[in-house]
Amino acid sequence: MLLAKFTGWTLLALVRLLTGAQARWWGCPPKAEQRIYFANHQSHIDLVMIWAALPQELRSITRPIAARDYWTNSPLKRWITTEVFNAIYVERGGSAPLPADVSAPAHAAPAPSRVHERVEPSFDDVVTFPEPAAPVLQEPAQGQLPLEGAAQAAAATQLPERLTPGTPEALLPLQPLIDALQSGDSIIIFPEGTRGHTGEPQKFKSGLYTLATMFPDVVLVPAWIDNVQRVMPKGEVVPVPILCSVTFGAPIQLEDGEERRPFLDRARDAVIALRNV
Repeated sequence: MLLAKFTGWTLLALVRLLTGAQARWWGCPPKAEQRIYFANHQSHIDLVMIWAALPQELRSITRPIAARDYWTNSPLKRWITTEVFNAIYVERGGSAPLPADVSAPAHAAPAPSRVHERVEPSFDDVVTFPEPAAPVLQEPAQGQLPLEGAAQAAAATQLPERLTPGTPEALLPLQPLIDALQSGDSIIIFPEGTRGHTGEPQKFKSGLYTLATMFPDVVLVPAWIDNVQRVMPKGEVVPVPILCSVTFGAPIQLEDGEERRPFLDRARDAVIALRNV
């Protein structure tokens, strides 16, 4: 515990030396309430930058997300993200695996295959799975969800299928974030799903909408991380000292009856609006 605290102070000093880590509370004060901070995504150190910009009382109750494949590929990275950042690991670049006891309802018919864009499951509540090719239905054992054999048969084929948003299967990639919010933590997410390289945030994926629907009392705070992509560009391993800042904007909320895409576009606009503040 003491080692983690010392490492945290050391990292905080280093990040502030390299970037300045200036926090600009333009639209809301730094308040110890449960929040979802959602920001643009340009670099792997975005989570470090926004963590360092928060005051201590907010850092202690706020958990950033971390791409599992990057932040657990060495014992040091894993220890820092676990013990110092208390990060939430998420998968990226493919569908999250279903546990053996999760499957489709017995009456559900397979959806038609279709061509669609790559899904980042950490932030999207629509997850792709293969379409079953004439699966053999088996009588479920006691305590077992029906059609487990059908779900496993679907996983072995190559044609894509979309699961219905809001089902347990579709929500599975968001479960670590749901668990954190249910425990009372604040979280930091990047709704683009992948890092952008043009300076303009990509289209937001639907995970933010799902979380806003499930947790209507959690405050949604947009944030703009500026210049961090120049500190550690993609492919580089040595950071370069560059003055950076994080601007926190006025909270938004999901309006009654607001549909998913209008809300996500409005959330993205709220982040972009902070760029020139």
